[in-house]
Amino acid sequence: MSVQKIVVCEDFRESLSGVLSGIPYDRLFVLVDEHTSACCLPLLSGIVEADAPVVLRIGAGDAHKTLETLSQVWAGLSNGGASRHSLLLNVGGGMVTDLGGFAAATFKRGIRFINIPTTLLAMVDAAVGGKTGINFNGLKNEIGAFALADCVLVSTEFLRTLDRENLFSGYAEMLKHGLISDEKHWAELLRFDLSSVDYGQLKDLVAQSIRIKEEVVAQDPHEQGIRKALNLGHTVGHAFESLALERGCPVLHGYAVAWGIICELYYSAVRLGFPTDRLHQTVSFIKAHYGTFDFDCTHYERLYELMTHDKKNEAGRINFTLLRNVGDIAINQQATKEDIFEMLDFYRETN
Repeated sequence: MSVQKIVVCEDFRESLSGVLSGIPYDRLFVLVDEHTSACCLPLLSGIVEADAPVVLRIGAGDAHKTLETLSQVWAGLSNGGASRHSLLLNVGGGMVTDLGGFAAATFKRGIRFINIPTTLLAMVDAAVGGKTGINFNGLKNEIGAFALADCVLVSTEFLRTLDRENLFSGYAEMLKHGLISDEKHWAELLRFDLSSVDYGQLKDLVAQSIRIKEEVVAQDPHEQGIRKALNLGHTVGHAFESLALERGCPVLHGYAVAWGIICELYYSAVRLGFPTDRLHQTVSFIKAHYGTFDFDCTHYERLYELMTHDKKNEAGRINFTLLRNVGDIAINQQATKEDIFEMLDFYRETN
């Protein structure tokens, strides 16, 4: 897998024009969801009209990250006359960049695509690193492929259109990046005032968060080793997310990850001696900003079962990414069912 080009834009329109002029293509397609069609597509006006792009619109939210929606995108590409030399712009949050990237990676065995993330979560996580996919059979990102966008254009101007919940959702992934990097960045993230956002400072934090993920991905593009560090909070978090989907009350990905971080930092403290003061500082921040996930002990077995489907598992053992300290990563750490139930107990006791 080659290195992905990521542009943190000073001037989004100028950057997009420059990138498009450097990529040969016969037809241009733009994928948006119901929200980005209204809020973000206008920001492309005057840049792409000359190409008479075909705009493909899909439903918004993780409930639409399905095989059915993927089929709609494939059909839209086919009916719009896409060839192997066409280009797809994915304009949206993580659902759009994940699904659009997978559609591009598989249509005619692969067409070129550009990710234009419009949410904080997509900027620092989903749109960067080459993971694409859809949910399937009630499981998060069960079907997918590694495929790099030709370019990821990151413009924090899009964040001004974002509601509070989606801003917080992306920030959870940034907090995770702080935990796996160094104490200085982790502390900086805990100090940032999410109630009164300084977008200039946020832009710097986003750029730093992207660099952290890029460095990890460059070492391990296909997640055979250290890239698993990026899964901190995700083993439990994905189970929370899947359970919420089953209930018909989906939660934002970053919220589930934040709740998962509470559980997995607790197990890090128990198993590897992660400092309890840093545990409680992080838990306090998450409790103050992310609320709680409502479940009780009758849900433990189902949550455990959902964790058994995690892609990091090996030979039937549930694998976790844990920390000995901020920036001191331990991948491939196993936990028993009793350990997992203890994590869930701790989560409920802290709320």
